[in-house]
Amino acid sequence: MATITSVSPLAPAQFPNLPVIDGVRFATTAAGVRYQGRTDVMLAVLDPGTSIAGVFTRSATRAAPVLDCQDKIGAAADGPAAILVNSGNANAFTGQGGVQSVQAITAAVSASCDVPQSRVFTSSTGVIGEPLPHDKITAVLEGLNTGLDAGGIAAAAKAIMTTDTFPKGASASVTENGKTVQIAGIAKGSGMIAPDMATMLVYIFTDARVDQADLQSMVSEFNEVTFNCITVDSDTSTSDSLIMAATGASGVDMSGSAAFKEALHGVMLDLAHQVVKDGEGATKFVEIAVTGAASAVDAKTHAMAIANSPLIKTAIAGEDPNWGRVVMAIGKSGAAADRDLLSIRFGDIEVAKDGWRSPDFSEADAAAHMKGDHVCIGVDLGLGTGAATVWTCDLTHGYIEINADYRS
Repeated sequence: MATITSVSPLAPAQFPNLPVIDGVRFATTAAGVRYQGRTDVMLAVLDPGTSIAGVFTRSATRAAPVLDCQDKIGAAADGPAAILVNSGNANAFTGQGGVQSVQAITAAVSASCDVPQSRVFTSSTGVIGEPLPHDKITAVLEGLNTGLDAGGIAAAAKAIMTTDTFPKGASASVTENGKTVQIAGIAKGSGMIAPDMATMLVYIFTDARVDQADLQSMVSEFNEVTFNCITVDSDTSTSDSLIMAATGASGVDMSGSAAFKEALHGVMLDLAHQVVKDGEGATKFVEIAVTGAASAVDAKTHAMAIANSPLIKTAIAGEDPNWGRVVMAIGKSGAAADRDLLSIRFGDIEVAKDGWRSPDFSEADAAAHMKGDHVCIGVDLGLGTGAATVWTCDLTHGYIEINADYRS
């Protein structure tokens, strides 16, 4: 298996000090699912009445845990709930055996933690196509249950990592009418990242009281403009899940709160950006903003064509302001475009205007922008008011090194 020896140069200086979320406790352990000598199982147990919402990969080959979670989302919030995550093995493309593994794990969590099996949500991440040794997970459940700790979210963020080089966390607080609620989230993701929900694992917790339908609406809405707007390598995973839990322990109802929605959007966007910044082999964070498209859908189509182009991503890695490749990506996207109306910017530098190289174009200035670790590409189609922003990273030899021997 590929060994990650260094932290991404785009990583935050340190893991954030996430607040304790009343109503949820965490525990982690090293079960040896695939990795040796590192934590690889995370358990979160949630208070009775917790609302659960989620969005999941739309892959046609999605894993057994994903299908099980999809069936359970929206069920009545009776009794406590639990989330169990293992890293190292995706339990994907494992046939009926994968379903049996999910059933064995959820039944064991239910028995150990006194949680209804219908309220046990599991996720698996790692290698595809290998049977999940679920007995290694069920064997550590009693220890996990006795080790539950309200302050264990940072350890949970580490336990869900695979090729990640740093754990990912974000938080926000919201005060309304003199009452404050907290939001905290963790995520894993580094490779096999392309939007078709999120292509990663994300868990967000709040002590606010939010109706399940309202919570689901918010998660689905903000997913489209955060996790569904990132890409590392254009590959959509079989296993990706975003689960949000509102414990209601604060007693503060945030259903329909504009301030709460804004804070949740901020947490989700922060986590999405961190996934891109930990893209396998990444050295540059890239923002692509498309305006003037015929529609918002067209704008995103163009933006993702640019973000997923290996030619553009390698040019960024080489710090080459090759705007001709951006023209190429727009032309192939399939969305409406008019060559003679197209304008392109690298940062604040206009490189192309009205379908032609800008008369003010400076190769040196554009190259200087490419040398930074945050590269911005702006495109205006000149066709309408459609706009979209997506985020990606460069494509370096490090990506090849990580993925060439991922299973060895």
